[in-house]
Amino acid sequence: MWWHAHSDWSRATVHGAIVVYPKNGHSYPFPKPHAEVPIILGDWWKNDVQAVLDRFLDSGGDPQISDAMTVNGQPGDLYPCSRSGTFNQIVERGKTYLLRMVNAGMNNIFFFAIANHTLTVVGVDASYVKPLNTTYIAMSPGQTIDLLLEANQPLGRYYMAAKAYNSAARVNFNSSLRSLGNEAYPAKEPICPSKVDTKLLFTLSINTLPCNDESCAGPGGTRLAASVNNITFDSPSIDILEGYYKRISGVYGNDFPSVPPLKFNYTSDLIPVEFRTPRNGTEVIELEFNSTVELVFQGTNLVAGIDHPMHLHGYSFYVVGWGFGNFDKVRDPLRYNLVDPPLQNTIAVPRNGWTAIRFTANNPGVWLMHCHLERHISWGMEMTFIVKNGKRPEDQILPRPEDMPPC
Repeated sequence: MWWHAHSDWSRATVHGAIVVYPKNGHSYPFPKPHAEVPIILGDWWKNDVQAVLDRFLDSGGDPQISDAMTVNGQPGDLYPCSRSGTFNQIVERGKTYLLRMVNAGMNNIFFFAIANHTLTVVGVDASYVKPLNTTYIAMSPGQTIDLLLEANQPLGRYYMAAKAYNSAARVNFNSSLRSLGNEAYPAKEPICPSKVDTKLLFTLSINTLPCNDESCAGPGGTRLAASVNNITFDSPSIDILEGYYKRISGVYGNDFPSVPPLKFNYTSDLIPVEFRTPRNGTEVIELEFNSTVELVFQGTNLVAGIDHPMHLHGYSFYVVGWGFGNFDKVRDPLRYNLVDPPLQNTIAVPRNGWTAIRFTANNPGVWLMHCHLERHISWGMEMTFIVKNGKRPEDQILPRPEDMPPC
C-alpha cells in the first residue's frame, strides 16, 4: 500500500509506502523472503511542481513532461546528475527478496523488469494473488505490487528499469492476475458479488472546451478537458462530505447519469466533433448501504484514446472482466471471471476498451473516484459516490470531531 498528498500536484514528492505484515502467529502464503525492499517509481521536474501545474492549466494543453523518472527518488545512472546516487540493491545469490513496488508517477503507466530475472507476483494493492511468474510487470499510477525476486543468476550487476507502457502488453499482464482468496488467506472484502443491485456504465473521455480567441494549446486552439459520462467535475467550495451530512443545499446534485447520456460508437476512429464538448457539474450517485454494484468503465476515442487507471477511494473492488472495443451488455458478461477475480483499488481501463468491476457498498461515506493520471484528474475526470449509513452503529460514519481545524 501507499499514502500520498491529494492537493494539486503535491503528491509528486509527498508520498510513501505503507507495509502491512501478517498478524502475529500468521505467515505469508509463500516462503518467508530473506529481506523486503520497497521500490517507489516516480517523476522529477527541474522546476517547481506547482509552477508546472500552473503553466499547464493556463495553457489549456498538455503538461510539461517530467525531466526524469526515478527509482526510490533517484533518476539513475543514465542521467549525469545522479550517477553517484543511483539506487542499487545488493542481494545474495540463492536468496529470495520481496520487492514492495509502488508507482508514484504522475502521468505514466510503467513497465518494470530486472535484467535476466523472472519475477513472481504475489500481491496487488494489498491483496494476495495466485503466484504469477513473469519477465515484466505493468503498474498504473497509484498501484502497488508485491513480487518475489530470486537471486539465481551468476554474480554480477543487473539493471532494474522502468519505462512507459504499451497498452496491449499491459492488458496481457493484468488479465493474468487471479485472486488467491483461499480458506487460509481469504480476500479481505466480501466475496465477489454474484448478484448485482446497481449496474452502471461510465464512459471515460478526453474532451475539449472553447477558448477565447482560440488561443489555448488544445486541438484547434481549444482547452483540453476530461469527463466521466460527459461530465467534467467541478470542485465545490464546500466539501461534499460536509454538504451531505449537514444537509447544505446547492453543494452538489444527484443527477450523475448511470449510463452515458451520449450514445455513439465510442471507439470509432471517426467521432463527430460535436461530441467532444462535456458539461461541467458536481453530480453524485447515492448507493444504499451494503448494496452490490457492477461498474463498467468504457474508454472512448474522443480527441485521443488512452488508458485510464481508475481509482476508487474507500474501497477495493473485484476486476471481473475486460475487453477491447465497445462493451456488449449481452455477450461480454458471459466471459466474466467470478471465480477468482483479483481484488484491487486501481485498474487501468485499456485504450479504446472496457473494464468491469464489482464491489459491495459497505463503507459509508463520500468517496471520490478518479483517473490516476494526474493531468486527467486536473481536467475533471472524476466523480463522487455517496454510500448511505447502515442501520447498526458500526455501519455509520463517525461524526466530525468538534475540534477539527478548518481547511
